[in-house]
Amino acid sequence: MNKETILQQLNIRQQCKKYPLPIWQCPQFIFVVMGVVIIISTLFTYSISFKYIDDPLLVALIVLLISWILLIMAYIVTHGVEKLADAARLKMEFLTIMTHQLRAPFANLKWIIDLLVSGKIGTISNDQKEYLDILAENSKRLEELINKIITASKIEAGQFPLDKKPFSLKELVQRVVTSARAYAEASNVKITLNIQENLPKAFGDQARIREVIENFLDNAIKYSKGKGEVEISVFKKDKSLYLEVKDSGVGIPKEDQKYIFQKFFRAKSAFKHQTQGSGLGLFIAKSIILAHKGKIGFKSQEGKGSTFWFTIPIAEQQQ
Repeated sequence: MNKETILQQLNIRQQCKKYPLPIWQCPQFIFVVMGVVIIISTLFTYSISFKYIDDPLLVALIVLLISWILLIMAYIVTHGVEKLADAARLKMEFLTIMTHQLRAPFANLKWIIDLLVSGKIGTISNDQKEYLDILAENSKRLEELINKIITASKIEAGQFPLDKKPFSLKELVQRVVTSARAYAEASNVKITLNIQENLPKAFGDQARIREVIENFLDNAIKYSKGKGEVEISVFKKDKSLYLEVKDSGVGIPKEDQKYIFQKFFRAKSAFKHQTQGSGLGLFIAKSIILAHKGKIGFKSQEGKGSTFWFTIPIAEQQQ
């Protein structure tokens, strides 16, 4: 083993990059922490034993015994964590490979459906068009799921670059709402905007922030059963811009609220009302906002609706 290889092994940050985990959950980092704990515990044991025990041999035996027990515990803990970390890594690698492999046949399927619907290779009947429209709608949902899994994989792998620039949050919200109007009207949901005048520009990746707003709005419409109303508010709050999406929908059960931003989690109310979803949207939304050094949260009451909110930096504060 050459010097360069040894230095790479000692580089904890570099070693931890292969796991889809924060550095403080990485096996190598935990091993170092446990090592520090063992050293401190050994010194503490020695000082206490030396103070109260006269026999140096007995002091040495006590210190060795305590050190040995701590070493065994450290090995068990780090070995267990390493197995869990490897399982998480393999899972994310599998998801990444699977989604990338699905992209090619999916693109071909989508192209064929679009070609058939266009009528360029022959006239199709109304019944055939109806079935093709169903296929097109389901292929769109599959595409969204594939993209979400790929995004989640990139987030966990730490490969989630942001193109941060000043942009108008007001204009972005208006564009998102315009795109969602038809879906909202079809769902019998009214969208109202409450945007503060003369808002300063936001600072961040506009495309990623759009994903967060679209996720909030899509969920608000989706979970508003019957005639509902969704209110989007945007205003300056302290040194950040604050956005919230408030709905009058089914709400989130209290026992599910602590898990709401976890990957692949869906609340009981989602299954109860048979709404579609992957359980990745809010996980991705939280990751995006935290990457912008903003805050994200919600408040909800089952049967009375939910309010999801986030903050992002103001451009002026970043200059």
